[in-house]
Amino acid sequence: MFSTMSRVLIVGAGLTGSVCACLLRREMPNKVKVVVWDKSRGAGGRMSTSRNPSNTGSTADLGAQYISATPYYAHIHQSFYEELLAHSILKPLVAPVEGMMRREEGLRDFVTPNGVSSIVKHYLRESAGAEVLFEHHVTHIHQKGAGWEVHWKDGAAERFDAVVLTMPVPQILQLQGDVSSLIDGGRRQKLEAVSYSSRYALGLFYKADARIDVPWAAKYIADNPCIRFISIDDKKRNLDSSDCGPSVVVHTSVPFGVRHLEETKEEVEPLILEELRKILPRLPRPIGIKVHKWRYSQVTSALADCPGQMTLLSKPPLVCGGDGFMHSNFDGCVESALKVFDVLKSSL
Repeated sequence: MFSTMSRVLIVGAGLTGSVCACLLRREMPNKVKVVVWDKSRGAGGRMSTSRNPSNTGSTADLGAQYISATPYYAHIHQSFYEELLAHSILKPLVAPVEGMMRREEGLRDFVTPNGVSSIVKHYLRESAGAEVLFEHHVTHIHQKGAGWEVHWKDGAAERFDAVVLTMPVPQILQLQGDVSSLIDGGRRQKLEAVSYSSRYALGLFYKADARIDVPWAAKYIADNPCIRFISIDDKKRNLDSSDCGPSVVVHTSVPFGVRHLEETKEEVEPLILEELRKILPRLPRPIGIKVHKWRYSQVTSALADCPGQMTLLSKPPLVCGGDGFMHSNFDGCVESALKVFDVLKSSL
C-alpha cells in the first residue's frame, strides 16, 4: 500500500502565505506538495521592497516599515523572532523615529537590513521544494470531486487537493466559481465587514554622493494633508549608503489615499512631491521614483473575534487566512498562518 502526496495551493506570496508554505514543508514534508501562486511579479505582498533600477543595492520599503513585537507576541512567537534574528534578517531598530505615538511598555522594534521583503523571501527559501510562481492571478475555483480546479488569468486550470487563500478579503469575495456559493449569508456578512485603509507610497532613489541632512531616520508628520510618514530608509536600517546612494520613503495619509484612490499614479505623484518639498525643501533631486498605490494597506477592522482563519470547506480543504482574519502586522500574519496550518494538518 502506498500514499500519494496532497497537492496544496497557497494563493498569495505575502507573509501569511510564505509562513504557511514553510510550516507545511517543515512539518509535513512527506505528505504535501506545496505550490504558491501570486499575481505580482515578486514575493512580499504588503511587505514590499523596491529597488533602484540603476543601482540594485539601493532599496526602499514601500509597505511595512518596521516590525513591532509586544511582550505577549515576542513570547508566543519567540521561535520566529529568534530564527529571523539568527539569520540577521531582523535587527533592533536603533535609529531615531520622530513623532512615534506613545505605545505599550516593553514593545520592541526591529528593522530589516535587506528590506522588509527579505522576511517573506526567507520563509519561501525555507519552503524547500515548494513551487513558487508569479504573475498567476487566480480568477475561478471549482470543486471537482475530492479536490479543486483552480483557474488563473491567461493560463490553464490546475487541480489541487487543498487551497489556501491569503489575499486581501475583498479579493477573496471577487473570486468566481464555487467560492461564492460557499460564502453563505452569515459568512459573507462577516467578510464584507472587514475593512482596509488606502494610501500611496513613494520610493525616491538618489545618487551615491547625495546627502540628506535631517536629524531623524524616520518621522511621523502630524500637520500635512497629504504626507503621514517619511523614512530615510538606509538610515532607518542603520546602513552605510555611500556606495549605492540613499533612498527615501513617503507614505501618504489615509484621507489623501482615499480621496485620490481612483486616480492614476502619474496624476498623484506630483501632488505628493509638491508636499514633500514643503516639508524637506533641501531634498536633492532623485534619480529614480517608484510610486505604489495600496488599495488595501492596513486592516482597520478584522474579521469579528479575530479567529485567524475561515474554513469555507474542510473536505476538500478550502481555507482563508491573512491579516484580515487577525490583525495587520507581523504577528497577526504569523498567527493566521499557524491557524491555517492547524486546519490543513487535521484535514489532510
